[in-house]
Amino acid sequence: MSKEQIRARVRKGELVVIGRGVYVPRAIARSFDAVPHSTHVLRAAGAVVLAGRGSVVSHRSAALVHDIAILGDEPAEVTITGRSGRRGCRHGVHLYSTPMPAAHVTSRSGVPVTTVARTVVDLARTLTFAEGVVAADSALFRGLAVPVELWAAAGERRHQWGGVKAQRVVKFADASAESPLESLARVLFDEAQLPPPDLQAPIYDGDLFIGRADFLWRRHKLIVEVDGSAKYTDPQRARAQLWRDKALRAAGYEVIHFSWAEIATHPDQVVAAIRAALSARGPRAADPAA
Repeated sequence: MSKEQIRARVRKGELVVIGRGVYVPRAIARSFDAVPHSTHVLRAAGAVVLAGRGSVVSHRSAALVHDIAILGDEPAEVTITGRSGRRGCRHGVHLYSTPMPAAHVTSRSGVPVTTVARTVVDLARTLTFAEGVVAADSALFRGLAVPVELWAAAGERRHQWGGVKAQRVVKFADASAESPLESLARVLFDEAQLPPPDLQAPIYDGDLFIGRADFLWRRHKLIVEVDGSAKYTDPQRARAQLWRDKALRAAGYEVIHFSWAEIATHPDQVVAAIRAALSARGPRAADPAA
């Protein structure tokens, strides 16, 4: 088709632009509506077409394709890995050029993409340690990968740039972390050299199950909860949280809550508060669930 014919079909809604010079029929675009981050995934598919054979969606874009949690908003740039030897960013597409064995490639929604394990390791290599942990925890918690897969992928990349950091991320990753905020808190507590807490620990008062604690320092009967904004905007959840806190305190536990803003922007204050609570309480009677 000529440029004029293409423009006419775009105006009529028959074609949808998904990249620089790349279009799909409206029906195909609509078939992606149920796919998480559908607009970004379509743009990534278009970038792979332009980059040529052997190119795959990777890094942050691959995380969106697999629905792996990443920090921050949906990235504006599409990230792909190709074999052309070129690398850099152009027209909103960031192109990496690194070895891509066939075993590291899969397909989602018809789009070639790095496997979950390779995606996690690529993120761990190229992002901060905390961002890598968020992705690794998410992949494990959602059952998208198992530890041995992450270990294998990290081992294959250990001699490349960021490989040592990726191995640290995989070693630290924990399937018990249920949210990016819990992952960030785990990193913060570890870097501050606090005693390691139990994650998602079940709490009982005798035979009565009260709930699960995000973080439990069992010997001190200290619970730390990290709360997303939804917990405060949903009245029913807020009431349930108040009831649970009351029951926990009646059972001899101290409960401290921290918000996303406190964990992200005031980490020193968070650590100081936990240290003070641990020091003030000292070791308590053994937890019957231990």
